[in-house]
Amino acid sequence: MSRKTIARRQFLKQNLAATAIAVSGLTDLEALAKTSTNPQGQYRGPLSDSDVTGRHLDSLEFSLSSYENLKPSMSFAATNEASARLWQKRVRNKLSELLGGFPLKRSALEPRILEKKQFDGYAREKIVFQSREDLSVFGYLLLPSKVSNRIAAIVCLPGHGRGCDDIVGIAENGQQRATKSGYARDFALQVVENGYAAFAIEQLGFGCRRDDASRKKGLGASSCQPSAGAALLFGRTMIGWRAWDVMRSIDYLKTRREIDSSRIATMGISGGGTVSLFSAALDDRIKVSVVSGYFNTFRDSILSLSHCIDNYVPGILNYLEMYDIAGLIAPRALFVESGTRDPIFPISGSRAAVKKAQEIYSVFGAPNRIGHEVFDDEHVFYGKGAFEFLEKTL
Repeated sequence: MSRKTIARRQFLKQNLAATAIAVSGLTDLEALAKTSTNPQGQYRGPLSDSDVTGRHLDSLEFSLSSYENLKPSMSFAATNEASARLWQKRVRNKLSELLGGFPLKRSALEPRILEKKQFDGYAREKIVFQSREDLSVFGYLLLPSKVSNRIAAIVCLPGHGRGCDDIVGIAENGQQRATKSGYARDFALQVVENGYAAFAIEQLGFGCRRDDASRKKGLGASSCQPSAGAALLFGRTMIGWRAWDVMRSIDYLKTRREIDSSRIATMGISGGGTVSLFSAALDDRIKVSVVSGYFNTFRDSILSLSHCIDNYVPGILNYLEMYDIAGLIAPRALFVESGTRDPIFPISGSRAAVKKAQEIYSVFGAPNRIGHEVFDDEHVFYGKGAFEFLEKTL
């Protein structure tokens, strides 16, 4: 994407209302009214009556200016597959470093099945296992009924909200709901209904993997803010911690006789889409990555709009844009879905990022291994094209 595609002033104007909507939950008209009106006599700050023409006081304008003056040093520039694979090796090592690194030794999984329940068309197991010696992962494994052969498995990753309960159809009262609802639309249930095993894992900071303070605030509160901040204090990142959980989930799936370990995918919405992308970039055991409500340029989304701290990787723009991370997956399969009215991942940024990623896939001789579905909705899981793509690639 050209850094001059959208002028900074125009970009600021376009994204003012989107930021208000994302933060406050207001409708488009309410947000525009709130950001554009000033009741007579209301104090507007210490410089409201001063002429500061020619000065530069806007934080976002400064960030965009810094971006425009930056050339990521490891951005994809290969012209043939051989040099592209060498690029992947160097960049994957750098990305691991930027994320804070990973344990040198895999601890024992020590898996335990806590509960088994049968539903119409599938069985659900409640599982815990060790990701690290001092960190456990909880998840639901959903298996289609009456399957004789080993089947493909999809690691399902929820975004911000109630955690994996909200992608396996469990309502706030703990009962199974009758219809698919919420912005995630119970996509793990859709996975098992399409004949795959779904391993819905609780991301660190959500659901039952939160701190006590967030639990007291209700089922939908996360502990991302303190825990992702803590990761940064250690020189690590929440994305790195969560990606390692995905890698250990694959280790667990490889122990299950029902699973074809050569056919494993990841799928996630929003913050789950983040981890679906990054984990596939780092672990080549992942055959397909489905990314919903996330894939964009850092410039148009994470840099420019209000996002949770769990999205940030210190220094990454010195080396890579988001489409370069997609290039680490090539020629393995990648599917992106984007809502035209997503207020925190603008569709223009998604289209631009996918175009750049498609160029990388073409160098690998795999232009058909990347797909993009644009649908008319907001920040929600869609799924139609994704499952058609999975049928062909997984």
